[in-house]
Amino acid sequence: MIGPESTGKSTLCRDLAQHYGTVWCPEFARVYLGENGAAYTYQDLLQIARGQQALEDELLDRAVPPFYFIDTNQYVMKVWCEVVFGDCHPWIIRQIAERRYDFYLLCDTDLPWVADGLREYPDLAQRRSLFHIYKDIVIESGTPWALISGESDARLRAAVSALESAFPPASDHGS
Repeated sequence: MIGPESTGKSTLCRDLAQHYGTVWCPEFARVYLGENGAAYTYQDLLQIARGQQALEDELLDRAVPPFYFIDTNQYVMKVWCEVVFGDCHPWIIRQIAERRYDFYLLCDTDLPWVADGLREYPDLAQRRSLFHIYKDIVIESGTPWALISGESDARLRAAVSALESAFPPASDHGS
């Protein structure tokens, strides 16, 4: 998943993992900020990025092919660093260069923003600006992607449709 905060990424990951009988990787930042407080520094974002990657690697072993859903990745960390601090840690940039994902589900900003004590951007114009940053990222990455919008059930149906179009189930026609 990729997209601004409060666009349903976590819910969609959970729902897709349940639909496909696999696991999903939650956003490590929620755990980190829950334990350390909502105020964070540039250095904290590097610790969050490292924690996210470690959690992603740890849960990969439990994923049931063909799918493993990841709530956030190093692109999200890059945008977060650049938007808040005007710079990004070289470690995050290296991880982006080294990691490859098969598909992105880009979550649109058409859901209402929900305050949760950690989210920072209630203004729709700012969220739309962030959305366009993420859209540029997925386009420039060259990785296949789909836009996901609508309410929760519509999002799940759109995501399943996009995934099944991109990764058709193997058919058993015999030879």
